[in-house]
Amino acid sequence: MNVLVINAGSSSLKYQLLNTKTREVFAKGNAERIGIDGSFIGHSEHGGPKAKTPVELPDHRTALQEIFKLLKSVDVKIEGIGHRVVQGGWYFPESAVVTDETLAQVREVAPLAPLHNYAEADVIEICRDMYPELGNVIVPDTAFHYNMPEHAWRYALPRDVVEKYHIRKYGAHGTSHRYIWRTVNEFTGGSTHKLVSCHLGSGASLCAIEDGRCMDTTMGLTPLDGLIMGTRCGTLDPATVFYLYREAGMSIDEIDTMMNKQSGFLAISENTSDVRDIRDGAAAGDEKCLLALDMFIYKVVAQGAAMIASMSGVDTITFTGGIGENDWATRQAVCECFEWMGVRVDREKNKSMCSGKTGVISTAGSSVTVMVLPTDEEYMIACDVERLSK
Repeated sequence: MNVLVINAGSSSLKYQLLNTKTREVFAKGNAERIGIDGSFIGHSEHGGPKAKTPVELPDHRTALQEIFKLLKSVDVKIEGIGHRVVQGGWYFPESAVVTDETLAQVREVAPLAPLHNYAEADVIEICRDMYPELGNVIVPDTAFHYNMPEHAWRYALPRDVVEKYHIRKYGAHGTSHRYIWRTVNEFTGGSTHKLVSCHLGSGASLCAIEDGRCMDTTMGLTPLDGLIMGTRCGTLDPATVFYLYREAGMSIDEIDTMMNKQSGFLAISENTSDVRDIRDGAAAGDEKCLLALDMFIYKVVAQGAAMIASMSGVDTITFTGGIGENDWATRQAVCECFEWMGVRVDREKNKSMCSGKTGVISTAGSSVTVMVLPTDEEYMIACDVERLSK
């Protein structure tokens, strides 16, 4: 089935047209700075170089119109559209066909992810309007975590508050973690039972997966919780918000912006949110960059131990995402911190496993299988479109 996968943000729109059987990617690209001066579309076909074209994009409808014009040159019939939705809230334990009701639900839960859900709902509506003959499917990032055990998702807050405002751990990156589980399970012939999936990039989360079920994850009510990330602070004492409000005179919006967009690697290094630049700085002896890496690795190990505890053990650890797939030194440091439980990594294999490669990096004598796996959320979304279109 030829599926167009769309990932819409407040001022951006990523897309990929692929076939679910052959996994061939016919075209992919991104529309950036929608509604902002200097907007453009980057587009590539059949794995070729990306051509960046300046084009006025006042809104998402215009962006979609321009993208569909580009896709005509590929000469592939689109048979369905899949939409990545960041927050499925309390409505979506799994992916769902778009209807008037499910679209309204995406909007209803938007306060949990206001920068994403509103734009995603608008794009879904535009696609339905432009191509009413095509089926659309919602694939929420939170769905994979929906049925984790209650002791993992519930917060120790008054029940009436929790139920009225739907406060719980929702997690994120669920589509990626689900893909990693499926791929590892196939790779190991079903011998994997307790997996810690490490999705490490500018956004980062860990997930404990036992026989296909999410047992716990590091992101919480929103993607701010958990690990240190490119510009997000990760887990901290919630009273920090009250303290800054009272003592620093910061508004709630200012604190929100600081914690989501001005923290993480950017705050610690005081220079960059890109771990590649931080790695270069650390190699040159920059103490702030060294600290940023030490803090990140510590948090991955500490929260990774919590994931292992949630399953009472682990037999497989996987690394994916921009950092997980390409930063061998971070993988090495994380795994060495787990040597006490028998994790052993082949240093040379680990060094060679970058740039989209898939494989095992643990030694034959390791008590835990350690793998590097490039994630493919678009393929996972396309598979859901195919499954729900039958």
